[in-house]
Amino acid sequence: MPLPSSSSSSAAAAVAAGPAASPLAARSRGRLLRARSGHAAAVRCQRVDPVRLRAVNGSPPCVPLSDRSPWTPVTTAIFGDASIRKDDTRLRIFSGTANPSLAQEIASYMGLELGKINIKRFADGEIYVQLQESVRGCDVFLVQPSCPPANENLMELLIMIDACRRASAKNITAVIPYFGYARADRKSQGRESIAAKLVANMITEAGANRVLVCDLHSSQAMGYFDIPVDHVYGQPVILDYLASKTICSNDLVVVSPDVGGVARARAFAKKLSDAPLAIVDKRRHGHNVAEVMNLIGDVRGKVAVMMDDMIDTAGTIAKGAELLHQEGAREVYACCTHAVFSPPAIERLSSGLFQEVIITNTIPLKEEKNFPQLTILSVANLLGETIWRVHDDCSVGHAPYSTLDID
Repeated sequence: MPLPSSSSSSAAAAVAAGPAASPLAARSRGRLLRARSGHAAAVRCQRVDPVRLRAVNGSPPCVPLSDRSPWTPVTTAIFGDASIRKDDTRLRIFSGTANPSLAQEIASYMGLELGKINIKRFADGEIYVQLQESVRGCDVFLVQPSCPPANENLMELLIMIDACRRASAKNITAVIPYFGYARADRKSQGRESIAAKLVANMITEAGANRVLVCDLHSSQAMGYFDIPVDHVYGQPVILDYLASKTICSNDLVVVSPDVGGVARARAFAKKLSDAPLAIVDKRRHGHNVAEVMNLIGDVRGKVAVMMDDMIDTAGTIAKGAELLHQEGAREVYACCTHAVFSPPAIERLSSGLFQEVIITNTIPLKEEKNFPQLTILSVANLLGETIWRVHDDCSVGHAPYSTLDID
């Protein structure tokens, strides 16, 4: 019979030493007991039958389920519980203070809970951020639009990104439903700054690995980022709503409030049964000051749908609506993704020029800014579906999620 080795002898002595033994002896005792019990018991593993998967355009294979989004990880099919995903613990969604209601809707659509985070401001206005749960090795999504007050919300987003980076998050995605400073995307005059590029650099340097934005003012602003950008459009949400209304397609005409929005309006008109297009020609004399000159196209006796990415002071779209009524339009609808609504936007929009003003909730709207003609649609499902696809490494380019064929 072979003699025990010196390590086995010391371990046996540690077992006999009892509670008074040293920590090293206690660890040796534990290893010996586990080794002995390992020979006595065996673990049976249950075999899981393989599941046939399909890949689309090189994307990771996913299994479509009827009670969830079209792209759902295969773990649900294997483990048999549609309400629990195997990788839920590796995905975290945190909300800043800019639009917590939208973040909550996104989390509800995804079947998750918002991450716990402590955000407060000191007496001198400085922002303090502390994550209340571990994000080490997690895929983190931070929902924070840079809506008014733009500088406060932007700085809060940067500090949130920094907190996640220092907490060892694996991937940090800044979900920015409304990207402030997007209009400062070029130099229209000498000695001007390009603030959109500056903000993109700040987000990148703070530690973000990816950015998810909705309806940039100009698509070329994606090139300002040195990290991947997922750009989704809010127009599909508005299209679905307009499709539910009883408006004859032959009576529709889509109107661009300015020349710069022609590509967006043309793509929107194509989705609305290829409706005709009209263009309002305006001449701007200063920031937030617009003057309408003439109309290109025919709107007489038709229902005009004005489409823009945002409404700020509503000067452009209100003057455009006046011109449309003068040219014989029967009804005028105003549609936009981002409702900035700086004064005196509410007075202009509620003056009776519009049959309905249709917006989304990328920017939270205070109760005092509500008026009878206003309709607010949610983009939570759109953003939630995109977050799932980014997290699952699936394509976000499937219609209607990311493109309206805008060129």
